Amino acid sequence: MAFFTASTDTVETNTKYAKALKLDYAILSDPGKKVAGAFGVVNDDRPVPFRWTYYIGKDGKVLFVDKEVSAKTHGADVAKKLAELGVAKK
Repeated sequence: MAFFTASTDTVETNTKYAKALKLDYAILSDPGKKVAGAFGVVNDDRPVPFRWTYYIGKDGKVLFVDKEVSAKTHGADVAKKLAELGVAKK
């Protein structure tokens, strides 16, 4: 299993953010918003990305999209959804 964050900020901004928070996962940068647009998290009416979580299978297919992300419970929510999707624990 792999996980990462995607952001429409620049590589430089995301690098500073990751270092400040001592993150142990990657932040992908999409300042042109092409990928964000393809995933529907930005559009003409919503230039700031929605905070959605995509669960993508090994085959590249989207298994589930969580559009109700709560920063307060997200870690537990992700663990629960992974279990529901049958993703093995490490």
